[in-house]
Amino acid sequence: MANHASSKKRIRSSETRRLRNRYQAKTTRNAVRDLRAVTNKEEAIAALPKVKSMLDKLAKRNIIHKNKAGNLVSKLTKHVVALGK
Repeated sequence: MANHASSKKRIRSSETRRLRNRYQAKTTRNAVRDLRAVTNKEEAIAALPKVKSMLDKLAKRNIIHKNKAGNLVSKLTKHVVALGK
């Protein structure tokens, strides 16, 4: 168990950050899943910038790797473009 005040504070702040990161990552995963399920092109075009922004924020904060975010954005964009065909 932690003995110093600073280590106790670090444990508290780490847990707070962990929960926030989990919430943001799960919310983004759900948004990606919902975008993949959309079959209407207009809805997909409207949702894509929001999902892209969420992924970029996760990558900026090192919650997910920047290459993973880029790959997901690329695949989602291809999905949205293919809806109209």
